[in-house]
Amino acid sequence: QVQLVESGGGQVQPGGSLTLSCAASGFTFSNYAMSWYRQAPGKEREMVAQISSIPGATWYADVVKGRFTISRDNAKEVVYLQMNSLKPEDTAVYSCSCRVQRIDFWGQGTQVTVSP
Repeated sequence: QVQLVESGGGQVQPGGSLTLSCAASGFTFSNYAMSWYRQAPGKEREMVAQISSIPGATWYADVVKGRFTISRDNAKEVVYLQMNSLKPEDTAVYSCSCRVQRIDFWGQGTQVTVSP
């Protein structure tokens, strides 16, 4: 079955960087777009980045454009989210997601906290 497992979250100071990873299994990873979402306390979940299948076109939410970079390694079946210049408002639970055969799958999420 489809499984998505995120890692790499933690606490970082404003202006710092983190790289999140999402290991995928149970489907043909290279055939599907992958997305990163986040949900802050009291707020709705929002998509922050997406990467298509080959050749890897990307999309970013305006609030992270220029600071976050999504990438994928199809051989390792991993999608990454490199986050630079982090701000306190980036604090949230970050989850990766994919839609396989019209079903949305989610990982368990990883907490990112940006604070002094």
